[in-house]
Amino acid sequence: MTVYGNFPGSRPRRLRTTPTMRRMVAETRLDAANLILPAFVREGVDAPVAISAMPGVQQHTLDTLRKAAVDAASAGVSGIMLFGVPEDEKKDGRGTAGTDPDGILQVALRAVREEVGDDLVIMSDLCLDEYTDHGHCGVLAEDGRVDNDVTLERYAEMAQVQADAGAHVVGPSGMMDGQVGVIRDALDQTGHEDVSILAYTVKYSSAFYGPFREAVGSSLRGDRKTYQQDPANSRESMRELALDLEEGADMVMVKPAGPYLDVLAKVAESVDVPVAAYQISGEYSMIEAAAEKGWIDRDAAIMESLTGIRRAGAQMILTYWATEVAQRLARR
Repeated sequence: MTVYGNFPGSRPRRLRTTPTMRRMVAETRLDAANLILPAFVREGVDAPVAISAMPGVQQHTLDTLRKAAVDAASAGVSGIMLFGVPEDEKKDGRGTAGTDPDGILQVALRAVREEVGDDLVIMSDLCLDEYTDHGHCGVLAEDGRVDNDVTLERYAEMAQVQADAGAHVVGPSGMMDGQVGVIRDALDQTGHEDVSILAYTVKYSSAFYGPFREAVGSSLRGDRKTYQQDPANSRESMRELALDLEEGADMVMVKPAGPYLDVLAKVAESVDVPVAAYQISGEYSMIEAAAEKGWIDRDAAIMESLTGIRRAGAQMILTYWATEVAQRLARR
């Protein structure tokens, strides 16, 4: 036998011989505690509504949301991120329903907090897009562009009502300049110093958001390219990261996850705060659709995709499979 380098003495395959061996030497471990469940709650329905573009995911009623929260907590999932879906007639140019104490998201926050208390970290999406009749993440100026600074005033109001309703964490996702600092000030000035901010620090303008638009009943006209990041850019992400940390972010997020693992790894290597990644609707739907066609092994693909996100540096992963995967991990 010809000897090449250290072969045949060096054989990495020795550490792959059995499932137990592979588990013992695994460098990356996925745990239920790493997982956060995104969940949608819809106003004005008496039964959950299936989301056609996201098989297995639904817009909840308050009752089914309560059950989903209990199931997630029982499975060991760490958090739940809530998105409100208001009735269409309640949408307006300023997203008023988003700051109404009796708006659907605030009602849902109170319901989940009542149901699970501190057994789940209850997170709220802090953005106007679900509540505006134009579907953008902020208030529009006369020229049709999103007015950054006027929008910040609305975000400050949202932070207060969401915290009042019981959110442990607010997640500003609108990618407005200065949003973290304004929200931190609003929380601190209203006695909510203990409410954390999970900053959507790196949020790209992505084609993979498509199914999410159905999930939240989006009224979007146009696109969000003037405020969400250009997928071609990476250094820009590090600038956003530095600004969010300076403004007081407690945790930071990269979204989407799978197509931006390189960015996720850079962020994770650069900070001393917890890092999250959001496995978004398009990532979910691609795996579900391919599995339905019989083209891939669904369960294996789910676990591989989540392990890759974890390996890239995410301590927390928002995924629509959170409860299912947590239950599977418990059976191992």
